[in-house]
Amino acid sequence: MKLPENGSLLRVFVGENDNCGGKALYEAIVIKARELNLAGATVLRGIMGFGAGSQVHTAKILMLSEDLPIVVEIVDTRENLEKLIPFLNENVEEGVVTIENVEMIKYRHKES
Repeated sequence: MKLPENGSLLRVFVGENDNCGGKALYEAIVIKARELNLAGATVLRGIMGFGAGSQVHTAKILMLSEDLPIVVEIVDTRENLEKLIPFLNENVEEGVVTIENVEMIKYRHKES
């Protein structure tokens, strides 16, 4: 069953080595999103990128970096996503957070 509705996509761009309270920052963001009962979160590991410092991080074997780009994506209502902003403001020291409007098509299992 498809359930279309409007929502928002929050993306958090950080580095693989960024930490929060003794764990990876991306992991802390996902755990906080779950605590806030957000719809779901996905962590993507980039193979190449650069940030404000302009240092290129890559997974190429000759230029192997241990601090690859990480993107955390969360889709939910804007109201729900805004519950996560104070946590991000407190814990993302270097990175970018974006929020954009999206059309969601939710797929649900048929009820038995």
